[in-house]
Amino acid sequence: MLDSIPSFARLVAELSKLPGIGKKTAARLVFHLLRRPAAEVEALAAAIAEIKRNVRFCSCCFSLTEQDPCRLCVDPARDDRVLCVVEQPQDLIAIERSRSFRGRYHVLHGALSPLDGMGPEDLHLAELMTRLEGVEEVVVATNFSVEGEATALYLADQVKGRGIRVTRLAYGIPMGSDLEFVDEATVNRAVEGRREL
Repeated sequence: MLDSIPSFARLVAELSKLPGIGKKTAARLVFHLLRRPAAEVEALAAAIAEIKRNVRFCSCCFSLTEQDPCRLCVDPARDDRVLCVVEQPQDLIAIERSRSFRGRYHVLHGALSPLDGMGPEDLHLAELMTRLEGVEEVVVATNFSVEGEATALYLADQVKGRGIRVTRLAYGIPMGSDLEFVDEATVNRAVEGRREL
């Protein structure tokens, strides 16, 4: 029945392309949007268009930003000698929320995963290597998954050859978890308890 309403079916199809959203959830969202005032729905559509138009990756650290370079890269209070490497922008946000790290960041946009076709050339590793001038410590904050551990070991091997200290977040974060879902206190303890790799 609802498939015979083209605009309903189209929105369900578009929403179900989002991660974690199946057709049933997409249909519930469409019903919710239909019950909301037109101004709210238009504001949502405008916010989606605006983020796509204005947000991009920082040319320095590859985090999300509306200004390039991002505010973290231009902050003079940040310690240039310590560089924290994360898999995704949401991992950077999790660490920032904990207020436990005052250095610079580098976002890889993934982790090594040969089975998924993700090799070193698919990550921002070359750009990371060019940023190491003057860096004394690289904090590897990849996720505690098989792919995150493989990436951590690869990074340690690449960076240690340059005489730079390499540390890893402490294992207060459960194995297999993503940083974006870990509470602030746990992230804080993990950053403070980082160890040599």
